[in-house]
Amino acid sequence: MLKTCKSSCKQNITPVSLDQYVPKVELKEYLKINDTIYEVDSRAENGMTFSRLLNYKYSDTLKKMDPDQLVALVTEVIPNYSCLVFCPTKKNCENVAEMICKSLSKEYLKHKEKEKQEVIKNLKNVSGGNLCRVLKHTIPFGVAYHHSGLTSNERKLLEEAYSTGVLCLFTCTSTLAAGVNLPARRVILRAPYVAKEFLKKNQYKQMIGRAGRAGIDSVGESILILQEKDKQQVLELISRPLENCYSHLVQEFTKGIQALFLSLIGLKIATNLDDIYRFMSGTFFGVQQKVLLKEKSLWEITMESLRYLTEKGLLQKDTIYGSEEEFQNNFHITKLGRASFKGTIDLAYCDILYRDLKKGLEGLMLESLLHLIYLTTPYDMASQCDPDWMIYFRQFNQLSPAEQNVAALVGVSENFIGKKASGQAIRKKVDKNIVNRLYLSFILYTLLKETNIWSVSEKFNMPRGYIQSLLSGAAAFSSCVLHFCEELEEFWAYRALLGELTKKLTYCVKAELVPLMEVTGVLEGRARQLYNAGYKSLTHLANANPEVLIRTIDHLSRRQAKQIVSSAKMLLHEKAEALQEEVEELLRLPSDFPGIVASSTEKA
Repeated sequence: MLKTCKSSCKQNITPVSLDQYVPKVELKEYLKINDTIYEVDSRAENGMTFSRLLNYKYSDTLKKMDPDQLVALVTEVIPNYSCLVFCPTKKNCENVAEMICKSLSKEYLKHKEKEKQEVIKNLKNVSGGNLCRVLKHTIPFGVAYHHSGLTSNERKLLEEAYSTGVLCLFTCTSTLAAGVNLPARRVILRAPYVAKEFLKKNQYKQMIGRAGRAGIDSVGESILILQEKDKQQVLELISRPLENCYSHLVQEFTKGIQALFLSLIGLKIATNLDDIYRFMSGTFFGVQQKVLLKEKSLWEITMESLRYLTEKGLLQKDTIYGSEEEFQNNFHITKLGRASFKGTIDLAYCDILYRDLKKGLEGLMLESLLHLIYLTTPYDMASQCDPDWMIYFRQFNQLSPAEQNVAALVGVSENFIGKKASGQAIRKKVDKNIVNRLYLSFILYTLLKETNIWSVSEKFNMPRGYIQSLLSGAAAFSSCVLHFCEELEEFWAYRALLGELTKKLTYCVKAELVPLMEVTGVLEGRARQLYNAGYKSLTHLANANPEVLIRTIDHLSRRQAKQIVSSAKMLLHEKAEALQEEVEELLRLPSDFPGIVASSTEKA
């Protein structure tokens, strides 16, 4: 009976297509060459057909400002529909946004005027009263730029304003195409380039895929602006298939295959050579090995990676013999390997970090945080840094003698920075990564003292978004270094110092506000309100009356007040338990205490 029922159920089930629930949005692709717009048509002989001529009245001045006729293209769409303009560089995004606004009529200022003023007000609130000069000019027209130079709070506010239709035009870099859900009626590609590199097919598809809003628009349009010289290359681009997807497990090297092997052995998922090789064979890389591996076999790659980890002191090999001819290579993780694994340290830098921490113990400067900040400045960001030598020299001279000693200790002299600032030749070689890393630690040190991204951005002439990324990277790396040190007894002296520094880098506020910001739902503005109202510690908040908080703190709801008190109580309880465990550990008699050892021997 059961079999019959199953059989009849199978016969009555009809496959359901998602297409009937998800509305299709037609995407029309266009190319613009001079004044002419062509539609991309795979059936046409050269891949495109004539669509129309642009008919927009340009003054001589506007023609010079806007040779690509962007204003004509965007005004066909905005303000009633949204538009994205992809630009090759961050600076170009800002310039294009300003140029478009200079050409728009004052009618655009009236569209959702109050909402746009609210956006400006909110941007000032999250930036301590600061506002970007470009955004101040463009937002009233419903236009903004979007790139990594913005802080995360700015990006969030601008994206919300765009999603709700308050802003109708973004000039953006290609990074917006990946991961941020901001569709548009029309997508314009300012040029077939990302920075200086010609577009790849997957980048092109990712960008034009932003055109069309399911459930809102029935059609989406993309327009790629190109010069006559790029025409043939663009036609080849749009006609070719998407690039194949390949594994980067071996190309990533220390972040890829070696990190994978260290994790496998550290977690005891695979500890002998045969099991590790079998695991590798089942990875995406293993499946593609015939395509990716030309000179070496997968077995050779596996052996090389394990040899590298062993030589670096992260793994140790044990050979276990069975019969006369049989033996097995087993691996176990060393103390340094476990510290790197637990701290998720990039294996390219784990030995450098070990040396830096070891050297730091010999002469750690505790007069200021600078030395500790240097030790927790991310190694990978140093390679991307390009110091402004005049700023470097000026900042160095503002340091105290003790702080200047930190620079000397890591190997960067005042003489070297002075010569670089004055453009003199330098004979003595100095490690570029150390010099750059020290410069980044100057930025972080200044940021912790001033707690204002805008003023530090101006002082070091760097985008505020980059400063924030550096801060986030340093906070994350500081936490990683803390876990690294916890696994190695010789570095336990760093633990308390790194714990405090990680908090400061995470919150980047005045020291007195840090304890309050550990509480769920309390950001800098709220922490300052609570501190000014007399709630200066976790104990104060844990014992606070929610009803009194509501009356004392502006714009605080009952739910938020209860959450703050509840979270503070929980945190206080956790800290008390941790201290109790520490006390018990200190008072406990050691297991190797002579009297205990002797008595247990007598009983035996």
